Amino acid sequence: MNIEQRTRPRRAASGTRRPFSSLEPHQVRAWARDRRLPAYRADQLLTRFYRSAARSFAEISELPEELRAELESDFVFSTVETAHTAVADDGETLKELYRLPDQELVECVCMHYRRTAASSERTTLCLSTQVGCAVRCPFCATGLAGLRRNMAAAEIIDQVLAVNRGRLGEGGRVSHLVYMGMGEPLHNVDATIASVRRFTDPDALGLGVRRVTVSTSGVVPGIDQLAARGGGVNLAVSLHASNDPLRNRLVPLNRKWPVRQVVAAADRYAALTHRRVSYEYVMLGGVNDSPGLGDELGSLLRGHLAHVNLIPYHAIPGDPFTGASPGAIAEFRRRIRDHGVECTVRDTRGRDIAAACGQLRAEAEAVTRPEAIHGAV
Repeated sequence: MNIEQRTRPRRAASGTRRPFSSLEPHQVRAWARDRRLPAYRADQLLTRFYRSAARSFAEISELPEELRAELESDFVFSTVETAHTAVADDGETLKELYRLPDQELVECVCMHYRRTAASSERTTLCLSTQVGCAVRCPFCATGLAGLRRNMAAAEIIDQVLAVNRGRLGEGGRVSHLVYMGMGEPLHNVDATIASVRRFTDPDALGLGVRRVTVSTSGVVPGIDQLAARGGGVNLAVSLHASNDPLRNRLVPLNRKWPVRQVVAAADRYAALTHRRVSYEYVMLGGVNDSPGLGDELGSLLRGHLAHVNLIPYHAIPGDPFTGASPGAIAEFRRRIRDHGVECTVRDTRGRDIAAACGQLRAEAEAVTRPEAIHGAV
């Protein structure tokens, strides 16, 4: 009998196909064993699914035709399909708008950075974890329409694989992941951690934990869960203000978990993982960019295992906010560094393709901003 001769394939009932990316590698191997497949077939399938440019089971040519047909019958190859693609920065920045099975839209941004004297070549993908966001920061396009729903772990995984397959087709590969797209990752903590583990699993995407960053607006219980279950990935905290009265206005979540509680949770994360925490700070002209606030932030983080990343603001059409001037950003940075805290300014990308979180989706859905939000700050 041929080594792969087995019982007739079991056909999945209509409408019961599972996303293939919802299976962990050990479950893929169990599926293969149930069908009397040799062990190397599961390895081939995992490698080609996670690390090749194949866009369907039919394109995994190493597998027998019958097996490809059975995979097609049992599983959905991807839960995302491209609704729109925008390109900027001479092709170095790519923004994808993806349609999910229920027709909701999410977006992610892929940014390629060439090698410089100070850094190596890399391709960073900013991914989403929710359709919309419940935090509703008044300067962020994602929260304008509120939260629609959480994304499933498979949907989070599939957006990364879809971008990666395109990059592989062009001879490249996504090398770094940042959970800084649409949504609050730690409001969807189980799916976020499940996707992190798949991205860092040597039998799946196989990225090193140092190449994955999860960002949060300050969900303290989620930070502690990530510390315990996230495998030591990088943590970024979207702080945006160094005191509670201002942060209450800019990050409404602060009313539940104030600044000091958030920093304490980040300190616990750093102590457990031995990883420096990055504090993200969007620079809003005349709102949070004064030299005095720079001193306050430096004083808050002095002596902590921390790094501050200042973010020039991407204006949203109709938004009351403006970006801080280059001079104000430079002085703010100097004040922070005077307290012994490392501080950098983020390289901005994709201004001409609405690359800030949620802008492309908002344009696609013609979402308008409620007047109540305009007066929040």
